[in-house]
Amino acid sequence: MQLDQHSLDILFRTARTHNGWLDKPVSDELLRQVYDLMKWAPTSANSSPARIVFVKSEAAKKRLLPALIEGNVEKTRTAPVTAIIGEDHDFFEKLPQLFPHTDARSWFVGNQSLIDTTAFRNATLQGAYLIIAARALGLDAGPMSGFDNARVDQEFFAGTQIKSNFLINLGYGDAEKLFPRSPRLTFEEAAQIL
Repeated sequence: MQLDQHSLDILFRTARTHNGWLDKPVSDELLRQVYDLMKWAPTSANSSPARIVFVKSEAAKKRLLPALIEGNVEKTRTAPVTAIIGEDHDFFEKLPQLFPHTDARSWFVGNQSLIDTTAFRNATLQGAYLIIAARALGLDAGPMSGFDNARVDQEFFAGTQIKSNFLINLGYGDAEKLFPRSPRLTFEEAAQIL
């Protein structure tokens, strides 16, 4: 079944990366709905390595803001929520639960290169799924890098094997603060069918 054109617009064609936000809160319940939708999207061996910290409180924002480059501070300060997308490099310990039909944990034990690659790739995918889920549920998103990963890791993931990947500001975007839409590559410039 194909989505209708309006739904495709919401998810892709008219969706924008927001840098300015309306002063409208995002409920904890809506954040749970976003997670409960995005968790169904695929990862390799159902590894699901993303670990997400939804930064909402003023106290948590004060911990996050010093780690950002200057250009990301104000848009993050004013965003109702900033999701820190982390990647758990101990994700394979949950594979007996998540991929129970075989001993997938043994594929990773002692293979740090495979652990790191799998954690990074699949947590990145899950962050993208979170953007789509947020848009599907009426939120706008502003994904970004431009922060000190080590500082974010120390502030929010100390004592774990979780490393920050990227950030996503979430809320209700202020359309008046959007930049003109940038062009995209054509199919011929970016793809081929063999």
